[in-house]
Amino acid sequence: MPAEQLHLTLAFLGAVPAARLAELAALAPAAARAAGLTDEPLVLTFGRLERWSAPQVLCVLPVRPPEALSALARAVVGTLVAAGFAPDLKPFRPHVTVARKVVRPSEPAPIAPVRWRFERFALIESRTLERGPVYSVVGTCPLCGE
Repeated sequence: MPAEQLHLTLAFLGAVPAARLAELAALAPAAARAAGLTDEPLVLTFGRLERWSAPQVLCVLPVRPPEALSALARAVVGTLVAAGFAPDLKPFRPHVTVARKVVRPSEPAPIAPVRWRFERFALIESRTLERGPVYSVVGTCPLCGE
């Protein structure tokens, strides 16, 4: 997957009418305020590779996600629900998808640690085309004072 398409998923909405994308983008600052993230960026160290069979994806997972990341995910979901959206309510499991359509089984494996600093979060529209998913940034919000 191209590096510019890598992202950490906080909440998944599924299909959303295009007419509601601007409304979603406007919710980002409220989610950031609800999480109380204003002082510093989130820094995660990824150190585990896993294949998830149901979506057939290969993901990297953080070693010890900070509580601030879980707080942000809860705030995003809470803000979405309060605005009438229906996000996927599965337990939050931070990950970055690095490959899709991975059909061969594999065991989870440690990888060399990779640090990633997150200073903003974004609403990303995902469209599935014949050549694969295409991600477009609809809106962004800082996680810390910029």
